[in-house]
Amino acid sequence: MATLAPVSFSVSPDLLPSGELWLPRASLVSCLRAVIVRSTLGTSLNDAQRINRFPASPMCSLCWFLEGEPYRMLPANAAGPTAAGCCRVPMPGRWVVGGPQTRPTASWSPGPVHGMMVLVAPDAFLALTGLAPESMKDQLLDAAAVLPVDWRALDERVRAAPDDASRIEAFEAFIEPRWSACRPDRAGRVQRYADWATHLAQRAVVSGPGRSLRQLERRIKRWAGLPMRELQGFGRAERAFFEAKISAGDGDPDWADLAADTGYADQAHLSRISRRITGYSPKALYDGIRGDESFWIYRLWT
Repeated sequence: MATLAPVSFSVSPDLLPSGELWLPRASLVSCLRAVIVRSTLGTSLNDAQRINRFPASPMCSLCWFLEGEPYRMLPANAAGPTAAGCCRVPMPGRWVVGGPQTRPTASWSPGPVHGMMVLVAPDAFLALTGLAPESMKDQLLDAAAVLPVDWRALDERVRAAPDDASRIEAFEAFIEPRWSACRPDRAGRVQRYADWATHLAQRAVVSGPGRSLRQLERRIKRWAGLPMRELQGFGRAERAFFEAKISAGDGDPDWADLAADTGYADQAHLSRISRRITGYSPKALYDGIRGDESFWIYRLWT
């Protein structure tokens, strides 16, 4: 598995290195999106800096909390922010599985932490585990309680590994033969969300009897846990995110032009989708990426 070098991005010099983003080996690109490792061991952060903000995502996830005490931040109400007016509840375990998330989430810890998160395509997760992504939508669950019994060996191997590279190697060695045995004949490459959603639609057309729009939508929702319209929305939003980084340089993007170039009706439409997926307007998100420690995963993703 190869790690990605960080991309140049104008940010505050007071921010920590964002972490590491690893891409899967060639045999697993149709199964895994990425592995993200983050450690704040040996650093001193205040409460606000120890918040981790995550966007909504159609991917499933496997998370290992190797050191530290993680908490999930729950908003006081459906429209409330994740950083204020919320409560903090312990994660359901030290090894957590998550389904597709249709709204932004946040976590927090009272001290330094070290963790690893694997992003798994939901259709691949279904094939590997037999667990329907739709049944786990917007949930984080104790992985040891819900995954097949033989997967407990994976947790043991990951925790026994001496370093992050070895942990990722152990994970891939466990997953690769299982994916080889269950991968669909037409498995494609998981690249950006839009590419994956398009391939999923193509698979739906040629997989099994029934070609009506309703049958295809049901097939896609069973595999991904979300309807095609939402998957396409994630793809468009991700494209806008990368286009903003490319077009801005060290300044601010032209949000109206960006909205037009990435398929939104207008700037207000882009802003609504940005708030739905990240919790923030495009401008607030962009400023957070450049100057707020809690937006580290967005910096890493760029």
